[in-house]
Amino acid sequence: MRVHVVSDVHGRADALAGAGDGADALICLGDLILFIDYDDHAQGIFPDLFGAENASAFIALRTAKRFDEARAMSARLWATLGGDPREHIERNVRAQYETLFAAMPAPAYLTYGNVDVPSLWADYLRPGLQVLDGQVTEIGGLRFGFVGGGLKTPYRTPYEIGDEEYAAKVEAVGEVDVLCCHIPPAVPELLYDVVARRFERGSEATLEAIRRTQPRYALFGHVHNPLHRRTRIGRTECVNVGHFRGLGVPYVLEW
Repeated sequence: MRVHVVSDVHGRADALAGAGDGADALICLGDLILFIDYDDHAQGIFPDLFGAENASAFIALRTAKRFDEARAMSARLWATLGGDPREHIERNVRAQYETLFAAMPAPAYLTYGNVDVPSLWADYLRPGLQVLDGQVTEIGGLRFGFVGGGLKTPYRTPYEIGDEEYAAKVEAVGEVDVLCCHIPPAVPELLYDVVARRFERGSEATLEAIRRTQPRYALFGHVHNPLHRRTRIGRTECVNVGHFRGLGVPYVLEW
């Protein structure tokens, strides 16, 4: 059995179309949308609306953790468009989802990233695409558990939830062979992004579940340039499957 795994697609519909080639199934661990690209400031919804120069200024404020100033800048820019900012965002998110879901190979098993809008996904699903969040499915005789979304941060991305809600989803998954999450377990070397030069949030609940239930694999993404891409916790191989927008190739899982 061969499964390809991707995460942090962030608009790479071109590469996504071939991500399932040679595999029995594709797993996508979320972050389909590209709102703003920290590597190319001209790419994403924000620069499409406000230009690359404003995107660079916005990124600089967020990188410096000047979040109040970044939010004030964003509010000023949104006010120049007129109408409800949420309508502008949704229109652009829908345009990306239409392209990305059309490119998604089938069969595919998907869960949400923190930069996703779960309420919109149902409008773009088609036969062969199954969304799981706090749920389990069998693939090739193994039990795969899925936990989507991220934990609350000052960045306020679209699908961040409280620690208790997230832990409840981890608990609902229970004992599995492969645990698939968007965010990593709370292991420092898995959370530090060497390019952004900051720690991302990881899940203590996921870490505890791995220690307790010892799945064969724990797969995740979220950290685009991790200090360590993989580590072992007991018998569990913990793997960051890679920043798909940057790499354009999936992680391969075979058994």
